[in-house]
Amino acid sequence: MKHSLSLYYKLLLGYLVFGLLGFITIATFSSAITYRYLVRRNAEVLYDEATLIADNCSRVYEGAQIDLESAYPQLEAVSAYLKSDIWILDHDGAIAADSSGRRTGVLVEDFDPTAQGNRLYSTGTYYGLFSEKVLSVSAPITGNMQTYGYIVIHLPLRLIEAEQNGFLNIVYITSAILFVLSLIILLVFTRVVYIPLKKITFAAGEYAAGNLSHNIPVSSHDEIGYLASTLNYMSDALNEAEEYQKKFIANVSHDFRSPLTSIKGYLEAILDGTIPPEHYQKYLHIIISETERLNKLTQGMLTLNSLDSKAYLTKSNFDINRIIRDTAASFEGTCSARGITFDLTFSDATQMVCADLGKIQQVLYNLIDNAIKFSHDDSVIYLQTYVRYEKVFVSVKDTGIGIPRDSLKKIWERFYKTDLSRGKDKRGTGLGLSIVREIIQAHGENIDVVSTEGVGTEFIFSLPRPAAL
Repeated sequence: MKHSLSLYYKLLLGYLVFGLLGFITIATFSSAITYRYLVRRNAEVLYDEATLIADNCSRVYEGAQIDLESAYPQLEAVSAYLKSDIWILDHDGAIAADSSGRRTGVLVEDFDPTAQGNRLYSTGTYYGLFSEKVLSVSAPITGNMQTYGYIVIHLPLRLIEAEQNGFLNIVYITSAILFVLSLIILLVFTRVVYIPLKKITFAAGEYAAGNLSHNIPVSSHDEIGYLASTLNYMSDALNEAEEYQKKFIANVSHDFRSPLTSIKGYLEAILDGTIPPEHYQKYLHIIISETERLNKLTQGMLTLNSLDSKAYLTKSNFDINRIIRDTAASFEGTCSARGITFDLTFSDATQMVCADLGKIQQVLYNLIDNAIKFSHDDSVIYLQTYVRYEKVFVSVKDTGIGIPRDSLKKIWERFYKTDLSRGKDKRGTGLGLSIVREIIQAHGENIDVVSTEGVGTEFIFSLPRPAAL
């Protein structure tokens, strides 16, 4: 089998890729946005300062002359504060004053005060006068409705980049902390989802290998826990079904082997002359009886198999009281020989139900047959119908030997016979009550039993009325 990457490692890989791409995205956009913001903010600050200096310089103008002695102290103080170079340019672009004192008297070649256009600032080496890139902002010096010069402030871009790096370091550190903290989500996923899924996957492999007794140790109350509980329930059900199948086969083998052994033994005895001809009729009747037992057992198993298919019911409306009377009448010969009588009590003369007539006849036949088998001679069997909550209830009650308490829950199992029934019913198959319950449950109804050992047994089942469907 080809092993592919597990779900957990796919998730981990996806998480790392997401973290890496997220960090790259944050770094790229944060760097560009932060840089533009810092350049714009510093340009505004420098422009405000340049405007203030230009206003002060405008007062010292007399004609076209500039009193530089009064301007230098302000230039040096502001330059130190802003960490910038401040120039005073005359109208032709000559540097009349420089806060650093390095470029005083230098003429700015190709100076064009309109080159910035509507922009507040420009970046570059400012006509090649700087060896590094600077942010340059200028403000005009005006007086008497004339422009006499310009205040130009230059801030090295490396200072802005250093400030940018400080902001970015905060962003990067915050992102790294968030990434590390987000590992908690991965740990929670590992504990809450991945580990339980691994246990479920392992359990599925155990079930596939035939180990249905394996239990999934997951007890959470979420969807994973529900899935584990469902699989545990399924494995228990399958394990019970497997045990039942083994028991079923063993019971079938036993119940078939006993009559087959008898038939084989009697036939061999007839063939080899062990049984004389004058006794043939007696033993042939025994063989026929055993054959009928096998046929009854086979028919019972076929009936249960058809009931398991859940697609056998043919419902119709009929009078349940009439069916009870007809079924009871079919036992007249057996009951007369033992002095057993029926007491029929119906709440109404006619009681209509909606069910499968043939199957309900089989239910009544099995219940009445059981009642006769386990009743004492000269006793009474009570058959009753009554209505409650739109349901028709049918009761079959005898005053026979009863069922032991520890056997009440087992009587519905296939092939089950109580120890008391083995003495009374040597010809039974142990399938009758299983068939009864399967038929009633197929109708969506219930059957209950009340029994006291030595007193009698009562079976009560319900059927729907036509109006209730």
